[in-house]
Parts: sequence; structure tokens; C-alpha cells
Amino acid sequence: MNGARGGRDRRIVLWRHGQTAWNLERRFQGSTDIELTAEGVAQAQRSARLLASLKPVAIVASDLRRAAATAGELAAVTGLGVVYDAGLRETFAGDWQGLTHEEIIGRYGDQYAAWKRGESVRRGGGELETEVADRAAPVVLGHADALPDGGTLVVVSHGGTIRTTIGRLLGLESYHWEGLGGLSNCCWSVLGEGARGWRLLEHNAGTLPEPVLGDDD
Repeated sequence: MNGARGGRDRRIVLWRHGQTAWNLERRFQGSTDIELTAEGVAQAQRSARLLASLKPVAIVASDLRRAAATAGELAAVTGLGVVYDAGLRETFAGDWQGLTHEEIIGRYGDQYAAWKRGESVRRGGGELETEVADRAAPVVLGHADALPDGGTLVVVSHGGTIRTTIGRLLGLESYHWEGLGGLSNCCWSVLGEGARGWRLLEHNAGTLPEPVLGDDD
């Protein structure tokens, strides 16, 4: 499932939201609606100025506040509107949500280890990664398909959702999605249209020296 049509030369920029307090606390956010910190807003403003230079023609975002606020900074710079879609929300992780990394290891160590081994795991009783891709990838592809030839779409979402969506669009088996690695706050990945479908042009751009702090680390 790559959805690309040869010759249209479209690009998809998948942009992770800015920093939240729960990111700093290494607390699993999932679909919990957490706001940006002041630093997260500043990150979004800096990144928005860079992404505006790519001359995007459309912005679509998760409706959770941390993603919506991040998207709003790019909208302010470009003058574009933002389409919000719940299909781009972060993975729902049930009982894991709100717990710190250490608490998850302590309470759900076997489940965590199985997830890291690449097994199909409902973390905290929530969604499978493949189910996240099932809902998010069609949203991205639908908006990409509406682009003009040579157009760029910016998708503002969450680390885990972006990684699973990239894996799906590249046609990778879900076991290999972990190999893509996480995204730092307000960093992005770029997919370009090739002769055989979507291909990864950049991943986690703009990270150094920022660490990856999020649900997918």
C-alpha cells in the first residue's frame, strides 16, 4: 500500500509535535490530550519557519492539542488552513497512558519486552501498531492524492503514529517499523514520490543535539 502515482513528484512531510511536560517526564501520552510547553511552542515556531521554505500547499493535523498547536504555527507563517483529523492521533495505549517509562517497565515488563522484540502487542490493552497504521495511513494518502503535481503536504502528528505510517507507506513489514527509530520533538521526516512508490528522503531531520523523548522511544 504505497498509493503513489509515478510522475507526480509529490512530497509528504511528517512533522512531530513540540515538547510537552509529559515528554520531559518520560510519561506515556498516547491519546491523552496534553498541551505544549513554552519550549514546545518555541520549537514549533522555529521549525515552522524552516518548513515554510518547502512551500507546502496543504496541512493536515491530529486534533490533539499538542499537534494542533504545532500545526497552527506553520499555518500562521504560510497562511494555509489546517484540516484536523482524529485518525492522526497517537496510539491509544490503555493502562500505559499517564505512566512513566520506569512505571511501565515495573508493571508491564513482559509486555514491554515483547513489544520491543517486534511482537504484536496491545500495549496497556490499547491499539496494535498495525491498527494505528490502518487508520492513519489512509488519511495521509487521501490528502497526498489531492496534491497538485509537485505539491508538498505537511502532516502534523505524533512519534508513534508517524513511524507506523512511514512503515506502511514504504511497504515494510510491521516487524521492521521499530528499525526506523523515533522522532525528536518538532522534527520531521520526508517522503518523496519515486517510480515504484513512496521512498524515505529524510528521517528525524533537525534532531541534533535533541534526544528522542516520546512514546515510541
